[in-house]
Amino acid sequence: MQDFAGHTQEAHVTQGPLTTEAGAPVADNQNSETAGVGGPVLVQDQLLLEKLAHFNRERIPERVVHARGAGAYGTFTVTADVTRYTRANFLSEVGKQTETFLRFSTVAGNLGAADAVRDPRGFALKFYTEEGNYDLVGNNTPVFFIKDAIKFPDFIHTQKRDPYTGSQEADNVWDFWGLSPESTHQVTWLFGDRGIPASYRHMDGFGSHTFQWNNEAGEVFWVKYHFKTDQGIKCLTQDEANKLAGEDPDSHQRDLREAIERGDYPSWTVGVQIMPAADAATYRFNPFDLTKVWPHADYPVIEIGKLELNRNPQNIFAEVEQSIFSPAHFVPGIGPSPDKMLQGRLFAYGDAHRYRVGINADHLPVNRPHATEARTHSRDGFLYDGRHAGAKNYEPNSFGGPNQTGRPLWQPVPVTGVTGDQEAPVHAEDNDFVQAGNLYRLMTEEEKERLIANLSGFIAKVSRDDIAERAINNFRQADEDYGKRLEAAVQALRG
Repeated sequence: MQDFAGHTQEAHVTQGPLTTEAGAPVADNQNSETAGVGGPVLVQDQLLLEKLAHFNRERIPERVVHARGAGAYGTFTVTADVTRYTRANFLSEVGKQTETFLRFSTVAGNLGAADAVRDPRGFALKFYTEEGNYDLVGNNTPVFFIKDAIKFPDFIHTQKRDPYTGSQEADNVWDFWGLSPESTHQVTWLFGDRGIPASYRHMDGFGSHTFQWNNEAGEVFWVKYHFKTDQGIKCLTQDEANKLAGEDPDSHQRDLREAIERGDYPSWTVGVQIMPAADAATYRFNPFDLTKVWPHADYPVIEIGKLELNRNPQNIFAEVEQSIFSPAHFVPGIGPSPDKMLQGRLFAYGDAHRYRVGINADHLPVNRPHATEARTHSRDGFLYDGRHAGAKNYEPNSFGGPNQTGRPLWQPVPVTGVTGDQEAPVHAEDNDFVQAGNLYRLMTEEEKERLIANLSGFIAKVSRDDIAERAINNFRQADEDYGKRLEAAVQALRG
């Protein structure tokens, strides 16, 4: 083959060990490096940082994931006293209201893709609090396909267009899912009835990850966020979605905008599951595993507030496309957990925005704090507006500049053990298949039939029998009937 200058060059050889960009062999591409088993991810894991940084720069300029989206402003109102759990000011009293901005999105499609597709929906919420912006970047599903951020670029590569064919390939999707049994739970969600919401208004939202809350006394609690739609759940069948996507690619964006224009403000009841910190070590599942839910029988959802969307953006590019959200944007009383997917996202989201929008993206109206003022020593860079005038840009200084508070936003987490590429700790009932099986057995017979039809129609498109068989086997391990029916359906379609 020839390059653009007409020089002959050999095709890149892919045999041999996996390496870093610098050519060093990779010892472990499945587990990021942590401070002890179950501890936070280490910045010295350069493979993780290299993969995430490279992944964030693979497209210009639209988002690599969640490119297709819509957004609206709104209000969050506290409806229950949670001060025993968190010192976050915006949650400090019943009736307190905070301005918000919520961006909905699909994950895999590009900026011009249709809305009515089978894909998880992003549910990214920015709270403009008096203590700074708090971003809760979740989805419309309580779980995800993988549990470690080091696998995220690989996963998304399977969902995007193949670099050779230019199309999404069933082989890529099912090869990865089949070789990643942890995905079985989320795949069951995605191909079930809730896999294609009828609109952004008619779906639930979740923080998905586990987060830390800490109170004035320094006590720690682990929490999961739930946003229950007050409009009721409405979904599309595959046939309905295919028709709508062709007739009206902007269906979900239009529905959200028009509902707000006519004063039919969508709302969600906000709740949290709360786990005392001491429960985490002995809980039957790893509470920081993003592929698993906390059963409500163990930790019921407690209502804490109401979210309403009531104002449309005036310019889609300025306010929706240039909006940025980062899981690392915490406020006092709220912080991260040892969830390895969350730990990776703490770096990846901010890095993506610095590349895509610019180092001063936080200065844009939709992104800057609305209820307080950002006071930093950062200067210059693309789009810098000179807001600091002649103020000194270092700390400490004796010219009245901002300085540190001495009080961290969240409480420290104890760690033990040695550094290294380590799997997350295994708890008594940890299993990649048990919750997928539980979800399947909760479905009605009609729901199961639609799930099998959706899955089999996609699996049947793969070109190799071994990929299909491996994928089916994961569902068989979740539930024998699940796998048996899926195998029969795939065989019937493949002849």
